[in-house]
Amino acid sequence: MREIELTAGTVEYDDTGERADAGAGSGGPTVVFLHGLMMDASLWDGPIAELSGAHRCVAPTLPLGAHRHAMRDDADLSLAGVARLVVEFLDRLDLRDVTLVGNDTGGALVQLVVCEGAAERVGRVVLVSCEAFDNLPPGLTGRTLAVAGKLSPRMFGLFMQPMRIGAVRRLPVAFGWLTRRGGAATGRWMRPVITRQEIRRDAVRMLRAVFADTRVLLRAAERLQAFDRPALVVWARDDRVMPPAHGRRLAELLPQGRLVEIEDSYTLVPLDRPTELVSAVREFTRPADPDPRW
Repeated sequence: MREIELTAGTVEYDDTGERADAGAGSGGPTVVFLHGLMMDASLWDGPIAELSGAHRCVAPTLPLGAHRHAMRDDADLSLAGVARLVVEFLDRLDLRDVTLVGNDTGGALVQLVVCEGAAERVGRVVLVSCEAFDNLPPGLTGRTLAVAGKLSPRMFGLFMQPMRIGAVRRLPVAFGWLTRRGGAATGRWMRPVITRQEIRRDAVRMLRAVFADTRVLLRAAERLQAFDRPALVVWARDDRVMPPAHGRRLAELLPQGRLVEIEDSYTLVPLDRPTELVSAVREFTRPADPDPRW
């Protein structure tokens, strides 16, 4: 993982265009992937492995509870603040005409990025089973995190200790309704907050800030109609946390929106059905065929 110093602190990221072993295809269309709460960039390992031959894939680990570098004391860890951090990240790497992809809370961040007048570097978006409209906090997991975020960092750490156990992480109040197949990833995501006090401090600050404004995505939705660029909505048909009706509503709201539904998956489609997700993204980012008359 590479590192970049941003105003909030040090952010790790993967960039296939900068890897020493990057192939010739890494100079293709740039895709930037955003993850959700209590997750890191490894959410996207499967899709990146399949896409990186013909795409430049960039995936930052945002300060959403599974990061490994503590943020500065004055960092704004609200959804709007982290969205601004994403914009700063795009600016600092000088990424242009990117396809911005977000799953879970990452999809909420995509909505905020394009609705806050910061969409000039974004050529198209992909929203993958994510928070939208009034779904904040989302489901049992979101409500559990909202309550846990009110604890002190020390008590939050004690609350999170059972997450060392795979059977606990598979409960509906944890990751059980978010992924059918991602047990190994969820264990990895828990390590920083379980083992490091400074990350617990950040996680508590972040959760309090995120859930302090539960109408932020309703306000964003009012401005989504102004994003008149290609938009793909990919939703898990069996999603128990992000209502499938919200996927259909987002696709209708976005002027160039279209919907793809994925079978046999919960919210974390990059873990449960990476190949099907990659197929949809690859088709979406494929350059239009030139007019044969020319």
